[in-house]
Amino acid sequence: MTVFIGGAWPYANGSLHLGHIAALLPGDIIARYYRLKGKQVLYVSGSDCNGTPIGIRARQVGVMVEDIADRYHEEFTHCFRSMGFSYDEYTRTDHPQHHEEVQRIFTLLYENGWLYEKEIEQVYCVHDHRFLPDRFVEGTCPVCGSKARGDQCDQCSTVLDPTDLLDKSCKLCGHKPVLKTTTHLYFALSKFQQPLQTLLNEHKGKWRENAVQLTSRYLEEGLKDRPVSRDLENGVEVPLEGFRDKMIYVWIEAVCGYLSASKKWAGEANDHWNEYWDKDTVSYYVHGKDNIPFHTIIWPAILMGMNEEMKLPDHIVSNEYLTLEKRKISTSQNWAVWLKDLLTDYHPDTIRYFLTINAPEKRDADFSWREFIYSHNSELLGAFGNLVQRTVKFYKKEFGDNLIVTSVDEIVERRVEEVFTSVGKWIEAGSTRQGLEEVFEFIRWSNKRFDEKKPWVIMKENRGDGRKVLEEFIYIISNLRSILEPFLPFTASKVGEQLGMTQQPVWGNACLPLKLTIENTLPLFTRIELESIDKEREKLTRKSNVKGE
Repeated sequence: MTVFIGGAWPYANGSLHLGHIAALLPGDIIARYYRLKGKQVLYVSGSDCNGTPIGIRARQVGVMVEDIADRYHEEFTHCFRSMGFSYDEYTRTDHPQHHEEVQRIFTLLYENGWLYEKEIEQVYCVHDHRFLPDRFVEGTCPVCGSKARGDQCDQCSTVLDPTDLLDKSCKLCGHKPVLKTTTHLYFALSKFQQPLQTLLNEHKGKWRENAVQLTSRYLEEGLKDRPVSRDLENGVEVPLEGFRDKMIYVWIEAVCGYLSASKKWAGEANDHWNEYWDKDTVSYYVHGKDNIPFHTIIWPAILMGMNEEMKLPDHIVSNEYLTLEKRKISTSQNWAVWLKDLLTDYHPDTIRYFLTINAPEKRDADFSWREFIYSHNSELLGAFGNLVQRTVKFYKKEFGDNLIVTSVDEIVERRVEEVFTSVGKWIEAGSTRQGLEEVFEFIRWSNKRFDEKKPWVIMKENRGDGRKVLEEFIYIISNLRSILEPFLPFTASKVGEQLGMTQQPVWGNACLPLKLTIENTLPLFTRIELESIDKEREKLTRKSNVKGE
């Protein structure tokens, strides 16, 4: 069995904030888990360096589009690496190989009859003498009345065309645009209505509920053909005569990155990309709520239209939104916690823990500095860190560095096995939050057992029995190293080093006899002072442009 995992591609027009990471983190947990299982995994993503958002940012700063793309791609790469993301390939959409692959797919769709020419009226700014990309058009959503962009309403998730907007204005100059006739290529998306309905029906149990509901809504409303070419400043050129002055629309181009990244990885790793795109592969697509239609409708339709028997999405892991101190994250108002800043002051596993245990899997979740710091102190330090340190320090003090665990209580061995099985099922289902909750329930069970066993009392009566009890908890900790590896990889690695475990972790009970060496008894975590809560809140309010409080 092979496993393909595609993480959504963040726009390279601004820094990553916690909302981005909350949506993408399940992908890394799933990838790490399957590798522990011994499966062949291909985990890909990259920076979206094409399209309007980059152009807008470049104009604001007064630099070339390439400069913005380079700056943020490098920042993303550094942040993902610092967070422990284990991508097999993290690339970018302005890479030549991506352009070539997108043009190949585009040509294939055209040759297979899925693209056609259409004369349309497009929004044109007389003041700037240019057709406006969708995100350069702002106005009122005709469905819910909220402020919206020309491609999508973030409030009600309606996919829009700029001509649909009411009270349109040009984002560049603020003037009211006009409609002007031009010719573009369209994707016959409406013809995929029934195959996509079948895909939804067959995969309802593997898609998050928000993906099922939103996809059902689009299908019930009836799919409409969508333009696939646009008058853009940067992107992938349309490879067809008569349209070479136009670019391939970003919404169809970016999702093709999953395939182009797979081929790029295969070329560099001297491996076979098609093994991860055949019918036997299990595929996961990990992203935020706003990207659902691109992964449940657009990308499957493209794969179907290629007529190459490409693997369609199995699991859709689509998070709801993450709010910040009960308010919607706003990059324009700087109401955000930027990942690059957070990583300078806090451990990456502290961030991974909080964003997983509080993941917005079924409903919006909130990041608050109070909960972030309390969860570190109570769960990571107080529960897991305490279990490890009191066990290894006690053992080292009484019996030295070396030990061989030959047997443990059947209750413990069975409990460990149950945790591996249960947590594994949750991860495979894409429910990483429930998986981590099970892990920490087991950690709390282990701490309670430690207190009930009272090894410090047993030690006074019979040192052999006391040693046996401590070995039982060291066995638990050695298994937690593997169980926690997908969630908290840096901490899991530290536990392995602490116990002298040189073998690679695997998903399953540690084999007995287990020979270990206590290399050190340093604490896994340090306490975060509660004064940090007010300091961080004040910093957030001071830097933002949000009114109130």
